[in-house]
Amino acid sequence: MMTGSTLLPELLWAQRTNEVYLTINVQDIKKETLTLSKNSLSFSGESHGKEYALELELYAEINVEKSKKHISPREIVIVLSKKLEDNSYWPRLPAKAGKYHYIKTDFTRWKDEDEDDNETAPGAGASPFGDMDFSQFGAGGMGGMPGMDGLSGMEGIEVS
Repeated sequence: MMTGSTLLPELLWAQRTNEVYLTINVQDIKKETLTLSKNSLSFSGESHGKEYALELELYAEINVEKSKKHISPREIVIVLSKKLEDNSYWPRLPAKAGKYHYIKTDFTRWKDEDEDDNETAPGAGASPFGDMDFSQFGAGGMGGMPGMDGLSGMEGIEVS
């Protein structure tokens, strides 16, 4: 149960047909407790003298045994394995519809339902720019900028 001095951590989420990706953004977390059940998530911990806690009923059931977590100095990343047999996308993360100010979309991992699941997500090592060839734009460098002659403090700097 949260007290008046307990803070809600920022929670980022994204999904695929068979998994839900969660990121709890709390740096240098200490004494963390993370509990998963088939339909809920519970988290608490301390960071820089502040207490954080989160309890969330999930939209649908998960497979707790196949779910994973990774704790780093910046965040806690959780991969929830969906239990649904039809591999459908959830319309939301929480069980109840509403506005949850601390839950945000993780656009680095997000994919729409019509995108191919075999593509690598930008957060998983691929370039966010895809196969774009920047040499086609012909912007090798800024070169000499017109109108920069005679600016004070620019003496001795050669512009080619």
